[in-house]
Amino acid sequence: MGRMAITVGFDLDMTLIDSRPGIKAAYDQLSRLTGVFIDSDLAITRLGPPLDEELAYWFPAEDVPRVADVYRELYINHAIEPTPAMPGAREAIAAVQAAGGQAIVVTAKHEPNARLHLKHLRIEPDAVIGWLWAEAKAEALREHGAAVYVGDHIGDVRGARTAGALSVAVATGPCDADELRAAGADVVLGGLGEFPSWFAGYVADDEASASCA
Repeated sequence: MGRMAITVGFDLDMTLIDSRPGIKAAYDQLSRLTGVFIDSDLAITRLGPPLDEELAYWFPAEDVPRVADVYRELYINHAIEPTPAMPGAREAIAAVQAAGGQAIVVTAKHEPNARLHLKHLRIEPDAVIGWLWAEAKAEALREHGAAVYVGDHIGDVRGARTAGALSVAVATGPCDADELRAAGADVVLGGLGEFPSWFAGYVADDEASASCA
C-alpha cells in the first residue's frame, strides 16, 4: 500500500514572490502620506518578520497598529502590480500537485494581500494561510499535515522544525546558505528552480521507503 500524498508548504515573500519592488513602493507611499521618513531600501533587506516589527523602527509603538492598517490598504494599490514571481515558483507548485500532493502557502503576510499576489501572478496553491511567523507557522503546517516546508528565512527553518517537517531552504532572501544551514535547514537550494528535481528524488525515496515497510 502506498504512502499518502505529500503536502508541501511554501513561504511567500522572497520564496514564491520577489516582493521587494512592491513593498518598497508601499513604504514610499506610506512615508509620503504620514510625513515620517522610512528608509524603504533598508526595509526591503530584512523581509520575513511581521509588518509590525518593521514599522516599529519608524513609528512610536502606540502608532504601529494604526499605521499598519494604513499600510495594508496602501499595499493593495501600490504593491501587487510591481511584484513578480520568483524564478521557478509556478513550476515548484506544479511539481507538488503533479505528484498528487498538496501545495500550501504559509506566510506572515496579511492573508488577503497574500491571496491578491497569488491571484495576480496566477500561482494556484491548494490553501493559503496568513498571519503566521516563525514557530507559529507550525500551527498551519501541522493542521495540513505538511511533510516539507520551503522558505528563505531562518524563521521558516524554525517553523518547519517546530512542526516536525523537513526544512527546505532557498537562498533567495535575506539569509544566505550558510546562515540557513546553521539554523538547521535539512536541505538548502539555490532557488526554486532546483526544487522540482529535488522533489522528484524526495518522492522516489518516500515511495521506496513505503514499499519496504
